[in-house]
Amino acid sequence: MTNPRGVKVFGMWLFVMSDLLTFATLLVCYSVLRFANGEWLRPFALQPAIVFSTVMTVVLLASSLTMVWAVAAMKQGDRGATAKWLGATILGGIIFIGLHLTEWNHLIHASAITPATLFGSVFFAVTGLHMAHVAGGVIYLSVLTAGVARGKFNEEDIETGGLYWHFVDLVWMFVFPLVYLMAVQS
Repeated sequence: MTNPRGVKVFGMWLFVMSDLLTFATLLVCYSVLRFANGEWLRPFALQPAIVFSTVMTVVLLASSLTMVWAVAAMKQGDRGATAKWLGATILGGIIFIGLHLTEWNHLIHASAITPATLFGSVFFAVTGLHMAHVAGGVIYLSVLTAGVARGKFNEEDIETGGLYWHFVDLVWMFVFPLVYLMAVQS
């Protein structure tokens, strides 16, 4: 017996909504801590930190666009184009992770942020959890890409992967202003 159409997408929506609660809780706690603490650390200079995190944001948004194109290609039955656009999305995720790890390395070695401070603990928890979701998405999309190239998976599978990827991007659209832009040096 096969699953009725929409079950996978519905399952992903349930996962996304539960995960949304996790991120919402983290970001609300971050905001409460930030506004309750008058001496909140503001470690980010416009250059290079905000410029660098803006580049990360552009890369992630571009990967969302390539995901849209992957879904559209699959709807047209073009498996080759679907695999190509999924590959571009995966590359965007890998670049984002690489930029993020570079940023972490720089911040730690410049002693701008340490995990031992309240800001550092929250910063690394929120951005680390998000980066783990991007890494999970890269793995998930890699499995989809390999399957699409071999004639497996259908339009609903790609749409489900796209839903997850867009969720990860949407979360970043809250992390970026709350964690980065509100911590710019005055």
